[in-house]
Formats: sequence, structure tokens, C-alpha cells
Amino acid sequence: MKHLLWLLGLFAAAVAVMLAARNPGYVQFVYPPYKIEMSLTLFVFALLAGFALCYLLVRLAVVTLRLPEYVRTFREERATSKGRAAMIEALKAYFEGRFTAAEKAAVRAMELGEKSGLNSIVAARAAHELREFDRRDAYLAGAEGKTVGESTMRLMAKTEFLLDQKQPQSALNSLKELSDSGMHKHIGALSLELKAQQQARNWDAVLEVMAQLEKRNAIDKTVATQMRQQAWLEKLRSQALDIATLRAVWKSIPGEFRHRAKIAAAAAEAFSKLGDCKSAQQLLADSLNAQWDSELVALYGECHNDDNIAQIEQAERWLKQHTDDAGLLLALGKLCMHQQLWGKAQSYLDASLSLETSQAAYAALGQLAEKLGKHEEALAYFQKAM
Repeated sequence: MKHLLWLLGLFAAAVAVMLAARNPGYVQFVYPPYKIEMSLTLFVFALLAGFALCYLLVRLAVVTLRLPEYVRTFREERATSKGRAAMIEALKAYFEGRFTAAEKAAVRAMELGEKSGLNSIVAARAAHELREFDRRDAYLAGAEGKTVGESTMRLMAKTEFLLDQKQPQSALNSLKELSDSGMHKHIGALSLELKAQQQARNWDAVLEVMAQLEKRNAIDKTVATQMRQQAWLEKLRSQALDIATLRAVWKSIPGEFRHRAKIAAAAAEAFSKLGDCKSAQQLLADSLNAQWDSELVALYGECHNDDNIAQIEQAERWLKQHTDDAGLLLALGKLCMHQQLWGKAQSYLDASLSLETSQAAYAALGQLAEKLGKHEEALAYFQKAM
């Protein structure tokens, strides 16, 4: 269809030229004493040629006047292209682990006029990996005052740097600045906050951030459980200052964690140190009834009251189910010794040693021999314990 239209146009032009050539009209210009005559056809063609010539001259003048601006634009575009290529080179080098090359490429991109704040961040990250902290901080300062997205990159990078240098409070301040800027805490920011709170030993905050990450399915359940256990464990150790505070902390621990051996052991030790052996015995018994642990049962023998008969009876009930548990036999031996049941204490401690040689069992036998006035025998046991 297009070719047909061109063909029709050519035919029409040919007909117009033929008609113009046969036109008998003419044009006369008079300027006394001169007179010029020409055919109408020639005048029309001359007029069109003059118009075309004037148009070309005007276009040439415009292009000439715009030439400096064109050259400037061309140079800027070429510099921008080189800057963008340098930025891509910096990113590639950084993710390949070539940090020196990454820093140099990012600096070159900035020198070529590449305005993206990404160059400053890449240069800062590369300098940080090279342990050039002064240069890193200078690059970060250069990235300040950019757009919201670039400001977020800067603050995230700054937080990571501070955490690597074990400055959790400064890292938390950086995250607060990110939050104050209106940026919603995304998973990356929450992960950094979790690490910062752990370093700062803010265990309540750790548990709170963990809940947010779990809500977004951003952390493995097994890892989350281990981190929660560690948080409760550290909270127990750090807040066991008085018996009222310790009881409040213990009460706030979820049931699934109370029966875990490490937490139960830490709580029992804390209660014992503060003189509340009854609570220590009870929580150990609850934990052992829920889930047996040989190391935990050994602690059961460390908690002494004026009357340990109930404890001994409980331990002997466990012995019916765990006859070959050296830790349980050791605990029974210690409880009987404290209750001055010397014969039973001797038999339980000997039975524990027959199952598993341990420093604690030898030390307990040495103490028993000493109480019975067998000093040479006690010395022998103490030497074996050492």
C-alpha cells in the first residue's frame, strides 16, 4: 500500500510539471529604466529554490549557535557514561571481594560526575573491609544529605560498621535515626537491631525484636528458639540481684523454656545463692520430671535444707527408672551425707564412681571420709579428685 501511494504521488508530480511547462503565463518586474520578464513556471521554481536556500541558511545559523551547547552536552553524556561504567565496575569488584579495586572504581565514578550515592556507600564498604576507617568515614560523610533511599543505604552501612567494631549503642542510635527519617523497619534493619541489642545485652529488647522477625517468618524456628533460650538465660543471670526480682523473672519465663536444662540450672544456682533452696529444689524437680537430664540431676544434690528427707525420697523414686545414672547416684550420695546417713552416702557415691569416674564423686568421698575421721583415706580421695 505504501509503494502504491508513492507511485501515485510520482505520477501526480509528473502531471503537475507537464502542466506548468505548458503554462503561457509570465511574470514581469519593472524598475525604471529596467524591465525583467520571465515565465511563470521559472518564477515559481526560482521562488521555491530561494525559500529552500533561506531555510538551509537559517538552519545552519541555528546549528552554529547551538554548537557549544551541543559539545557541552556531548561531553557530559560521555562523562556520565564513563561514570556509570566505573560504578558498575566498582559493584562487580566489591562482590568479587576485590575491595581495593572496588574502592578505586567507586572514587573514579564520583570524579567523573556520577551523582548516585551508591558510589560513596560502595567506597565506604570497601574501605571498611580494608580496615581503613578514616577513609570509610569520609565516604559516609560524602553520602549524607542525599535522597531518602541513599540515606537509608548510608545508615544501614554505618550500623553494620559500628556493630563490627562492637559499638552497639552507637549502632542503635543510627537505627533510631533511620526510624526517625520515616523509614519503616524492614527485615534487614530488624536483623541489625537484633545483633545490636544482643551486643548491648538488652535482653528484653532482644525478645521483642525476635517476636517481630518471627512474625514476618524472617528467621529459622530452630535458631529463634536457641536465641530465645539464650536471652532468657542471660536475663536470669543478669537480674538475679534479689529474691523478689529473681522470682518475677522466673515467673515471666514461658513454660517451654522453664524446663530446659540450662535455664533450670541457672535459675537453681541463682535461687541457691540467694538462700531460697526450696524454690531451687522445686524447679529442678519440675524440670527433671518434664525432661530427664543427667547433668541437671547432679545439681539436685547441691541444694540442702535442714531436712532433706523429701529430696532423698524423690531422688530414690527417680532411681527406679534411671538405675544407671551416675549423676543421680552422686546427688543421692551428697543428700545422704548432708543428712548424716553415712552408710547410704558411701554406697551411692561408690555406685556413681563404678558407672563414671568424676572429680565431684571423688571430692564427695573425700569429704565423707573426713567427716568419719578417716583422714588418710580422705587425702587419697582428694588426690584422685585433683
